[in-house]
Amino acid sequence: MDTDVKAPKYNLSEEEEKKEIVRQYRALLRCLKPKLKPGHRELLRLAFEMAADAHKTMRRKSGEPYILHPIAVARICVEEIGLGVRSTICALLHDTVEDTDLTLEDIERAFGSEIARIIDGLTKIANVVDTNTTQQAENFKKILVTLTDDPRVILIKLADRLHNMRTLDSMKREKQLKISSETVYVYAPLAHRMGLYTIKTEMEDLAMKYLEPDIYREIARKLAETRRERTRYINEFIKPIKEGLEKAGLKVEVYGRPKSIHSIWNKMKKKGVAFEEVYDLFAIRVILETPPDREKEDCWKAYSMITDMYTPSPERLRDWLSNPKANGYEALHTTVMGSQGKWVEVQIRTKRMNEIAEKGLAAHWKYKEGTNDESRFDKWFTQIREALAQDVSSIDFLQDFKTSFLAEEIYVYTPKGDVKMLPVGATALDFAFSVHSVVGSKCIGAKVNHKLVPISHKLRSGDQIEIITSNKQKPHEDWLNFVVTTKAKSKIKDALKEEKRKVAGEGKYTLQRRLESIGAAVSQANIEELTSFYKLASPLDLYYQIAVKNIDLKELKEEFQVLGDKLVLPKPVKTDPEIKHYEPDANRPAHKKENELIIFGESSDRIVYTLANCCKPIPGDDVFGFVSTGKGLIIHRTNCPNAARLMSNFGHRVVKTKWAKNKEISFLTGLKIVGLDDVGVIHKITNLVSGELKINIAALTVEAKEGLFEGNIKLFVHDKEELDELVERLKKLPGIEAVERYDTELS
Repeated sequence: MDTDVKAPKYNLSEEEEKKEIVRQYRALLRCLKPKLKPGHRELLRLAFEMAADAHKTMRRKSGEPYILHPIAVARICVEEIGLGVRSTICALLHDTVEDTDLTLEDIERAFGSEIARIIDGLTKIANVVDTNTTQQAENFKKILVTLTDDPRVILIKLADRLHNMRTLDSMKREKQLKISSETVYVYAPLAHRMGLYTIKTEMEDLAMKYLEPDIYREIARKLAETRRERTRYINEFIKPIKEGLEKAGLKVEVYGRPKSIHSIWNKMKKKGVAFEEVYDLFAIRVILETPPDREKEDCWKAYSMITDMYTPSPERLRDWLSNPKANGYEALHTTVMGSQGKWVEVQIRTKRMNEIAEKGLAAHWKYKEGTNDESRFDKWFTQIREALAQDVSSIDFLQDFKTSFLAEEIYVYTPKGDVKMLPVGATALDFAFSVHSVVGSKCIGAKVNHKLVPISHKLRSGDQIEIITSNKQKPHEDWLNFVVTTKAKSKIKDALKEEKRKVAGEGKYTLQRRLESIGAAVSQANIEELTSFYKLASPLDLYYQIAVKNIDLKELKEEFQVLGDKLVLPKPVKTDPEIKHYEPDANRPAHKKENELIIFGESSDRIVYTLANCCKPIPGDDVFGFVSTGKGLIIHRTNCPNAARLMSNFGHRVVKTKWAKNKEISFLTGLKIVGLDDVGVIHKITNLVSGELKINIAALTVEAKEGLFEGNIKLFVHDKEELDELVERLKKLPGIEAVERYDTELS
């Protein structure tokens, strides 16, 4: 991890620093107290002293002694994840092998092979945190190899990432963006999958604080303003529930908690509503203390009593008692109508279920001891091992992993009634491949609940599926568009590759004849030269493109010279000196020059840049530059739908960028306006836009039905200030309900 100091905020004398380190270490011991056995204190002391000594000259970006970071990570492991003494030792030493002179052998001598193995796993994946050079996806694959070996590695890694997110303030802006994107893209879903909901929520909130600071602050402010009335409402809502359940002889704890800022924002985006209209801003937890054999019965009893007091929303019942999630989560969720017409989410679970919900995998193990149940986690790890064995590129793997392994699951049944778990969005074809790869390859259709459906049919929980096959069927390219599981994707790709190989044989023969006819050798160097010239990924692609006649080999003589028996391009292509450093090799570490802040947007600009179509940035938006191969610099908004993926997978190609103040250039953007359909409403809008604010309208479409109208307006603005003023003015017009900027492509 980088330890160069940036403007230390931390200002303690050496003596005070020592006291602070000891104070933090003692706090760690206090929370470990219930788990300590004879000999543990000595081992912990040794680990602490080894880490403190190894890191003694190092400081964090904030200026504080580096050792405070491993202590903080160890406390998260104990207090928030529920891990024990061995994991605490690993957390204290997690950075030593990577960052200091301590070796794995030193650790094995002091603590044994198990701890050394976990530290080794943590060292292998340490680069994921903030290296600029290696592709994140490759590192992520390494994480998973270690995860399936010992899940404690990933739990300590999540604690490390959480502490890094909590202390991200002292990092540079581009580091904040990169680390936050990576967190929301990979680590938060992973924490969710490991059952660590509290950590997942905090990671998402912290990432949003850096990725979308304005919206984050706005929602936080509104939550703070409404806190008192919310608390009063929750207390009134809870009172009858607590009294009723206790009267029925149930030992119960009931409390309310506000929804996280990130989940409120998600709801606002998904439903297209304002903060005030997010109906379930808070959730109520009902925690029952009940013996294991009565858990289900008591949860349903509590559900029945609560829905007698408050009317439930029928489509909002979630039963994870009968079918727990793969990460062990069990609970009943329902949404009921409270007083003042407010919807409230109620979660019912027992103390045991609550501990699994809070501490995820760690608690799951604790309760699993002594049972012979093959845990859903174990099945999950087995599936990951299978996926890792497939030969796919790291980027594809990361993409597939997110959709296949980090998504919520559905439960479906075979014709014989066996349960299969698939990710949400899985199709009949995914199910066919989960049965067997041969069944998948020959699948021509399916019967879902005895009705005939196409192979692309999306499955829902509870469906029973029978697959129909034919020996004449073989996988097609378009199958990749609707399968979501890694197994299905990799098997389809394998089959297509095999097919491609057959066709490519013809292309290879054609190329050999052509090279011989112009006096060039059929050598690896010449084939690689041609592959790179046609911008293809591999020689196989080159042969295939020649076979299907997408490449005309007659051009060879015009494009290349033959020197000896080598193909060479006659002369290098000249590039403008101003912009040549925006076309780096995708895998080469970025030079200092490329990391400097790029000011762009002048009318006399010689920097070649394009504005991303996916998010249409305008001056004043928070943006970053992405160096693409072939297109130079592309400017994206930091909250662009593709930003997290780009920053996570290609962090080394992200460039810090800033708009120049410029009133000469106009930028196309779009607004969606919703309001009451009233005579003259269009006139009022156009009058304000064109007449008063003198903004050019490029296009305006309006659709009115049942008393409401929805208008889409494309216009040219100079910068975000101008757009913000327009939005505020439009919202003040009578009858206008909502005005939103397009976040997606302007078609």
